[in-house]
Amino acid sequence: MTKKHTQIVDGNKIAKRIKGQVFKEVLALNKYEVQNAEIRPNLAILIIGENQESELYVSKKIEEAKKVGIDTHLYRFSNESLENEILEAIEVLNQDSEIDAILVQLPLPKKFNTDKIIKKIDPQKDVDCFHPDNQNKKDDKIISPVHRAVLEILKEVKFKISNKKVLIISNSKIFGKKLEKILKKKEADVKMVLSDDSNLKKEIKKADLLISATGKAHFINKDMLKDQVGIIDIGISREGDKIKGDVDDKFLGDKASFYTPVPGGVGPITVAILLKNSLELFKKNINS
Repeated sequence: MTKKHTQIVDGNKIAKRIKGQVFKEVLALNKYEVQNAEIRPNLAILIIGENQESELYVSKKIEEAKKVGIDTHLYRFSNESLENEILEAIEVLNQDSEIDAILVQLPLPKKFNTDKIIKKIDPQKDVDCFHPDNQNKKDDKIISPVHRAVLEILKEVKFKISNKKVLIISNSKIFGKKLEKILKKKEADVKMVLSDDSNLKKEIKKADLLISATGKAHFINKDMLKDQVGIIDIGISREGDKIKGDVDDKFLGDKASFYTPVPGGVGPITVAILLKNSLELFKKNINS
C-alpha cells in the first residue's frame, strides 16, 4: 500500500479566507449607519507588563484588525500597575456601549491574578471566550479562537474525527477542557493529558489526532508518533531568533497525515477568528 504524503496545513491561506469574509461583512455594515456616522466593530486590547512576545502578538492583531475595518483601542499597564487599576479599566470598558469586544493579552506577569482579571470581563464582550461563563456555555457559535482554529483545520484537511482517538496535551487542564467538550460532541474519543504525565509517550503513540499546546520546543519527535497521525501544533516557543513548535517537524517525513507548521499554522488562523469573534460580538451588541 502506497503511503500518503504528509499534508502541510497553510494557516495563512485559511486565515486569508476568514478575514475576507469579515471584511465583506464590515463593508456591508452601512445598514447600521446612524446620522451619517459609520459604526464599526470596536475591540479593546489590554496589554499588561513588558513582554516582547505579547507586544509582537498585539501589534499583529491591531495590524490585521485595521485591514478588515475593525477599530482597536489599546490600553497599556506596566509591571508596577496595581491590579485594581486594571480591574477598574475593564469595568469602564464593560460599561462602554461603543466597545464590543475586550481582549486581555496573555500571559500576564506573575504578580497579577489572571483568573480574577479574566472573570472581570463582561462575558458578552469576552472575545477570547476565557470567562468561566463562556467556558461552560452550550452555545458554540462564538468559541475561543484557538478552539475554532482547530475545527477550521480539521475541515480544511477533511479529517473525519468521529470515533478517532484524539489526544490533547497541554500544561493546563483549563485550556483543554472546553476543546475536549467540543470534540466529544463530534463523537471523537478524546483524552486530555498534561505534558508531565508519566504515561504521555504511550498515549501519544495511540493517538489518531494529536493536539499539542505545551510551548516546549520540539517536545515531540517522529519516533513517538503513530503512523498517519494528524498533528495540530498549537505550542510556540522562541530559541534565539527562531520560533519553534512542540513537534519537531524537520524530520517528520511522511509519518503524519497532516500537520500545522510553526510558524504559519495555527497562529494566523487564531488571529483571523479573533477578528471574526469581534464582528459577531458587535452584531450582538448592535441588535441588543
